[in-house]
Amino acid sequence: MLVLSRKIDEAIVIGENITIKVISVEKGVVKLGIDAPKNLSIVRSELLEDVKDSNIAASKEINLLDITSLSAILKK
Repeated sequence: MLVLSRKIDEAIVIGENITIKVISVEKGVVKLGIDAPKNLSIVRSELLEDVKDSNIAASKEINLLDITSLSAILKK
């Protein structure tokens, strides 16, 4: 992992088309501006964890179905 220090209005460039700029720092909260192509997905890591946890929970619910119930559902 590369660790860099930046001040307000300073930026980091990733590749040719992604720029991350420090917008403000207030009470321990850093606000970042990200300039990237629209086709690039940018998601907060905690949201990815929530989706992962939801998928795991959903897969456990599916495992609770017995094969008979599944067969009945598929016939409909």
